[in-house]
Amino acid sequence: MSVEVPVGLTDLLKGYTLEVLKQRPADLLEFAVQYFTCLREQRSSTRSCSRSPVTRAVAFDQDSAQTDSGDEDEEEDDDFPEDFTFKPPPPSKNNRRVSVCAEAYNPDEDEDDASDSRVVHPKTDQQRHRLQEACKDILLFKTLEQDQFNEVLDSMFEVLVKPQECIINQGDDGDNFYVIERGVYDIVIQKDGVSRCVGHYDNKGSFGELALMYNTPRAATIMSTQEGALWALDRATFHRLIVKNNAKKRKMYESFIESVPLLKSLQLSERMKIVDVLGMKSFKNGDQIIRQGDEADCFYIVESGEVKIMMRSKTRAGQRSNEEVEIARCTRGQYFGELALVTNKPRAASVYASGETRCLVIDVQAFERLLGSCKEILQRNISHYEHQLVALFGSSDDLKH
Repeated sequence: MSVEVPVGLTDLLKGYTLEVLKQRPADLLEFAVQYFTCLREQRSSTRSCSRSPVTRAVAFDQDSAQTDSGDEDEEEDDDFPEDFTFKPPPPSKNNRRVSVCAEAYNPDEDEDDASDSRVVHPKTDQQRHRLQEACKDILLFKTLEQDQFNEVLDSMFEVLVKPQECIINQGDDGDNFYVIERGVYDIVIQKDGVSRCVGHYDNKGSFGELALMYNTPRAATIMSTQEGALWALDRATFHRLIVKNNAKKRKMYESFIESVPLLKSLQLSERMKIVDVLGMKSFKNGDQIIRQGDEADCFYIVESGEVKIMMRSKTRAGQRSNEEVEIARCTRGQYFGELALVTNKPRAASVYASGETRCLVIDVQAFERLLGSCKEILQRNISHYEHQLVALFGSSDDLKH
């Protein structure tokens, strides 16, 4: 028995399948509802502007599965419209999004379109100052250009929080990214019907970026324990500035990161997460990058140029002298600053730029979260430095103490 495929069905399903592959929604049924409803509305709009016959896409509305009987006699076009662009409807002003149908963001999108979608929330000078203080240590903002950062500040809006207020709910689609100005917030995860608190934010930090960056449902519930204040960045602006910036950064650093020996043991997805948290700093000849004895806060990879690792020697009386001795150099693809992070000790040496130098920077939180599987390699590196210290000073106490 042969079955005749209706005209236009193949192209219709092909278009839907491509959108699914691009956006990878968690809820395929809800995504299909939004997709075909959007297609139907576009074609309805086309019919109102033209007498030409158009294709009718059958879509099921969430509230009603009924269709106009008058539509049944309309003709079907042979081709799926090439100019159809699917953009899921924006969330209601008063309701949170609950579907997981995150819109795909094209980092190569025309800048003119981006300028049309800018959002500005007016702020007093005092609000602006408080917002800048809250955002100054936020990792996702550290790689933005100054004009991009200013646009982020313009787009953020204040959210006053009451005690026991649910800020985000596990399983929901992401609506905003939040930066904490003040307040304590519990991180609650529900598993197998049981809710448990797995941590908290105490008057600093940020949350909500993962659902926006990776198009996934909220991984946890965030609940306030007292009155507080947050600054929120809407989904569209987050995509246009933060996700776009990360996409460009991936293109710039993807091949470089793959060439770093330390990171070759990581899976591709792990390396890409490292790219997402990278910062970049430029140094001039002689600039001090790390000071011996300081607390460790980040890890460096040399992107271009060269650095000198220097250590103050000891006198015969065992006192530290002001004279520094060069113990190593690092060039492109090599890394430094990891020793203090692994040993939880102050910096054991100073590091200076030798000529114009650019370094990629990973802060201590990201280092601990993303480079745990590289600890064996890092420990071997410590042993290498210990041998160098023994050769230079007859002791490796600086690393042990």
